[in-house]
Amino acid sequence: MIAIIDYGLGNIKAFANVYKRLNIPHKTASCADDLEGADRFILPGVGAFDQAMQVLQRSGMREPLDEFVLQRRVPILGVCVGMQILAHSSEEGNLPGLGWIDGEVRRLDPSALSHKTYLPHMGWNDISPMRSDGLLQGLNGGSRFYFLHSYYFDCRGNEDVVATTDYGNAFASVVNYRNVYGVQFHPEKSHQNGIQLLKNFGNL
Repeated sequence: MIAIIDYGLGNIKAFANVYKRLNIPHKTASCADDLEGADRFILPGVGAFDQAMQVLQRSGMREPLDEFVLQRRVPILGVCVGMQILAHSSEEGNLPGLGWIDGEVRRLDPSALSHKTYLPHMGWNDISPMRSDGLLQGLNGGSRFYFLHSYYFDCRGNEDVVATTDYGNAFASVVNYRNVYGVQFHPEKSHQNGIQLLKNFGNL
């Protein structure tokens, strides 16, 4: 059973529609009691880092998720801002993140890029896998996904970077540490490649 965490941010229905199409058991979780019985979690997110941390705390699911993820080792997939709050901190805000993957969130700097670009990074772009991972089963270099962001996850350890994407400079677009996964793009908006990735997560 995959629990899609509904804490007020992210397109919950889009994830549910994908899993309904795949005939994979799923539910939404909007309070701590709803987390029970799940063997996978999806943590979506749109908006700002501090806002995401504030509403997750208010939902009552922040501390229970620590137990599920860190103690019980239940796999979790953070998406977009849901990926960014997996870090310790962000240049976008002042609040601490979840700290489940060692790293910080930094702003993409157009002035440092090798060619003229604009923020946010919005639209379709491809990924370049850095290592083999079950999350990317059936996907390869050149697989395209839909992005919308101005900040990126800067992992302290290169071993936690599963795939990168180039937007002038390369940044981590898929990360993983133990049972914690994150993707900077929106698989729920990425057509067949996104469906494949969400299916893979359900099979980890």
